[in-house]
Amino acid sequence: MKRIPLACAALLVVFAWAASASAQPLFTDSLPKEEFAARRARVMRQIGDGIAIIQGTTETANTLKFRQNNQFFYLTGVEVPRATLLIDGRAKTSTLFVAARNERKEATEGPVLVPGPEAVQMTGIESVRVREDFASALTQAAAVPRAAYIPFRPEVLGGASTGDTIGHQAASASDPWDGGKSRETVFIEKVRAAAPALDVKDLDPILDALRVIKSPREIALLRESTRLAGLAMMEAMRSAHAGMYEYEIEAIGDYVFKVHNAQGPAYFALVAAGTNSSYPHYHAAQTKTKDGDLVLFDYAPDDKYYASDVTREFPINGTFTADQRSLYGIYVKLYKALMTSIKPNVPVTDIIKDAVAKMDAAIAAHTFTNSKYKEAAVRFVDGYRRRLAPPAAGSPNRGGGTLGHMVGMEVHDVPGPPHDTLLPGMVFTIEPALTIPDDRIYIRLEDMLVITDTGYDNLSAFAPIEIDAIEKLMAEPGMFKKK
Repeated sequence: MKRIPLACAALLVVFAWAASASAQPLFTDSLPKEEFAARRARVMRQIGDGIAIIQGTTETANTLKFRQNNQFFYLTGVEVPRATLLIDGRAKTSTLFVAARNERKEATEGPVLVPGPEAVQMTGIESVRVREDFASALTQAAAVPRAAYIPFRPEVLGGASTGDTIGHQAASASDPWDGGKSRETVFIEKVRAAAPALDVKDLDPILDALRVIKSPREIALLRESTRLAGLAMMEAMRSAHAGMYEYEIEAIGDYVFKVHNAQGPAYFALVAAGTNSSYPHYHAAQTKTKDGDLVLFDYAPDDKYYASDVTREFPINGTFTADQRSLYGIYVKLYKALMTSIKPNVPVTDIIKDAVAKMDAAIAAHTFTNSKYKEAAVRFVDGYRRRLAPPAAGSPNRGGGTLGHMVGMEVHDVPGPPHDTLLPGMVFTIEPALTIPDDRIYIRLEDMLVITDTGYDNLSAFAPIEIDAIEKLMAEPGMFKKK
């Protein structure tokens, strides 16, 4: 055995410590283990004597970074492939099953969470066992007939929402040249075959009801994700100039997200210049901007498993024209009328009724430069007026769903139980659009709102929406040199 001088040995110890200190964390740093334990305890209260079983996602079939699926991460915070969680409502314990240590892979990619006492201490999960033990644990759990709650929906990863994965799976299932089953369906079939005494039920509604009201720690994560979205909006305004391509403006958002260590985008960038904005989900980003264009910028990150959704619109040359001031100006007044009407614990119809009265007054006081603009504003308000009609039987309101959409781990977050009020802890966006379809004109803003006991907190309020504030910001030097 070759001897290493003492000084060199000491140096190697320092290098080894530094490498260990800089390696990826074995457990998430986004939330404490107690937050995940509290969520599992709430699931236990919902399932009674039953069990809940949920799979983590698999390793990627590429060389991109691993990201856990949302439902599994929500209950565990664990970020390793092919993990499985079993929650026993009767025993009031949880067991995590993960792959055994792969020393060869660790030598090239760094350490990951593996079974053992250290994993129990880090995660707060009562038992962490090798994945091969799941079969026997399932058999033991099914010794007495009881309910087994398993997610029925396809899993959701970064950049997706529940509706996306449901739609994708439905398209695949109905495709005569595909017809594949979802991973969730296959898992349920295998559980039923291995443990026929279990009465399999859907876990998703239980988790959805928990996820719709955000904890203070979740709101802090959403605030940070929104801060990054706002920084991207503001830098785009500073750096934008006529002649840039939409993809160049999109890249500003990519840079801001990446430099702040976001996992990736929460959804594809909607950067639309001029009439491209008339496509609400336009994302081709291939058009070269020209003087006089308004640019719609709707982009936000997936940051520590929490999304955001913010939209701003600005003139590419830094100055609104007289016509743009008139149209965008009335839109801002209507938008603020809606914003100032939002309150907690009152029927959403009362919010809309109050907003409509303010909007009617704003239109009456506004000077329009074009009759089409006034018609568009009236049509905008009438859209809300129609919402005051009673909902159809069997179609209850969903709180923020009548004003915008919920946001959380997904940009179009899971729906909670039906409700017709906004409750403290809900997080949603408003994103009403004022349109003139014949001219392909489309104006839209979007803000992230957290409902509080007394009102709401606008997480994206720091990103300007007023004409003068936008022009002032665009006059500032940007990170990316203007031509």
